[in-house]
Amino acid sequence: QVQVVESGGGLAQAGGSLRLSCVASGRTFSNYAMGWFRQAPGKEREFVAAISRSGGSTSYADSVKGRFTISRDNAKNTVYLQMNSLQPEDAGVYYCAGSRWAMGVPSARAEYSYWGQGTQVTVSS
Repeated sequence: QVQVVESGGGLAQAGGSLRLSCVASGRTFSNYAMGWFRQAPGKEREFVAAISRSGGSTSYADSVKGRFTISRDNAKNTVYLQMNSLQPEDAGVYYCAGSRWAMGVPSARAEYSYWGQGTQVTVSS
């Protein structure tokens, strides 16, 4: 299995930017589609973005499209989430997840088997 560890969360002002990183270890990273999810207090964990195993395809939630960018570097076993134009509603715990042998860019939680512990993102208005 793969282990994933997120970093890069913190406090940003509305309109600001943060970049999250997720480093994976344990298995061949390029065998995994990778995704980012987030969970705000009292809410369900929701899909944010996903990237295919090769990095050639990406998918975004409508709420972040045009503001967030997911990318990966398979040589570094790392996936990134660049978050621009942050809004208070973007706040929450952000989780990185891996989906082994996935075709395309899965967006459902159930398609991901490997999850990190999460990194907190706070956005001040």
